Amino acid sequence: MKSIKKEEIDKILGEIFKEYRLINGLTQEKIAEKLGISVKYISRIENGIGGVKVETLINYANILGISPNTIFDKLIINENLKPQMQLSRIASKLPSEKVLLLNDIANLLKNL
Repeated sequence: MKSIKKEEIDKILGEIFKEYRLINGLTQEKIAEKLGISVKYISRIENGIGGVKVETLINYANILGISPNTIFDKLIINENLKPQMQLSRIASKLPSEKVLLLNDIANLLKNL
C-alpha cells in the first residue's frame, strides 16, 4: 500500500486549519493566543512548512470545531476504510436525533 509522505500530510493539515480558521473568522494571532503558541508556528502549520504536534492538532480541532472526518478524509488511503469514512461523513451532516437513530441501527446490524 502506498504511504503518504510527511510533506503531503503537513500541506493537507495546513489547508484544513487555515480554511476552518477563516470560516470561524479568526486571525492567526487569535488562534495562537487560544492555543498558547506563537503566530510564527501557526503560519508554518497553515503553510504546510512544519509538522504539527498531536497536542496542537487536537486542540486546534477542538477550538475550530474540525471533526476527525475532516482531518483524516484526505489522508486515509486504505480502501477498506473508505466506507467507514463515507458513513461517518454522512453522519456528521445529520441532525443529532438522526445520528442517534443511525447509531441504534448500526448497533442492531452489529448484533445480526
